[in-house]
Amino acid sequence: MKIGVPTEVKNNENRVSLTPAGADRLVREGHRVLVESGAGLGSRITDDDYRAAGAEIVATAAEAWGDADLVIKVKEPIAQEYGFLRADLTLFTYLHLAADRALTTALMDAGTTAVAYETVQLPDRSLPLLVPMSEIAGRLSVTMGSYSLLRSQGGRGMLLGGIAGTPRAKTVVIGGGVAGEHAAANALGLGSKVTVIDVSLPRLRELEHRYGGALETRASSRYDIAEELKTADLVIGSVLIPGAAAPKLVTDDMVATMKPGSVLVDIAIDQGGCFEGSRPTTHDDPTFAVHDSIYYCVANMPGAVPETATRALTNATLPYVSAIAGKGWERAASEDAALAAGLNVQGGRITLPAVAQAHGLVAG
Repeated sequence: MKIGVPTEVKNNENRVSLTPAGADRLVREGHRVLVESGAGLGSRITDDDYRAAGAEIVATAAEAWGDADLVIKVKEPIAQEYGFLRADLTLFTYLHLAADRALTTALMDAGTTAVAYETVQLPDRSLPLLVPMSEIAGRLSVTMGSYSLLRSQGGRGMLLGGIAGTPRAKTVVIGGGVAGEHAAANALGLGSKVTVIDVSLPRLRELEHRYGGALETRASSRYDIAEELKTADLVIGSVLIPGAAAPKLVTDDMVATMKPGSVLVDIAIDQGGCFEGSRPTTHDDPTFAVHDSIYYCVANMPGAVPETATRALTNATLPYVSAIAGKGWERAASEDAALAAGLNVQGGRITLPAVAQAHGLVAG
């Protein structure tokens, strides 16, 4: 099979979907790997690195897309890439279609088989291709949140852990999943007071057991979220419903009660965001104000640490890429229910109910 690896074109997206090690494996399995020239440079991977692994370097995106049976990417196609979509193409990438009607329509119109990393789901309901990026986004959310708390960035001017004789900042994490736990752990490591809010009492018990008295937990309700926000300095939104639009758990009215200069980081922005006032931002222009608070809503946070993220992503995706390339999509999906759950669009139809519901359509 011919596997295309185009350069990512989203703002400051420095990741690439395949490492030379991954290319080496696929080539050894008998496939052709077509890498667009320069695709790996943001991750410190050169064309020569790919050539040494047996990949072929092509000059343009049109060649990486047009000559491939399977295209693997990091982020969802943007408008300038819609023309590359076609009926005989399998696309494997993060898609986040519940928050993107234009792309959903483009994939349906083209008849592309579109498989989303973020909805590949194991029997235990874990999301193996989302986990590594959630880990990174969770840790980065506190790094970027603490930076945004600087007075020079419009924040309160507060150090998360304080120092002797000064108060520590309070971090509230809404959603205790993979990203939320990594955010909480990072905030604790910096000395912040931390409260985690989640709908699952078993998950809260698990976090209490793991971190002991280092953090507090709250059962999620509108009332409890509103109360916790009043005293928060940093809020991390890490709510996830696989494949579906994120619920709006933080309203603008709640934010109006927060401390001036407080910061809210919305990790769920790829799925539409879990704060009412959220809108996607970029690494070039990452924040905006809501009332007297600062929102950070960058939609590709792990793109800021591509040397880590590219390798972590390939580690997770490569077994699935190998299966699709070696068996074709239909057989690979029939033999692996987790991979089959990744199918979002095929033959002009939305196949994932959560995506169809988000757009008021019917899954077929």
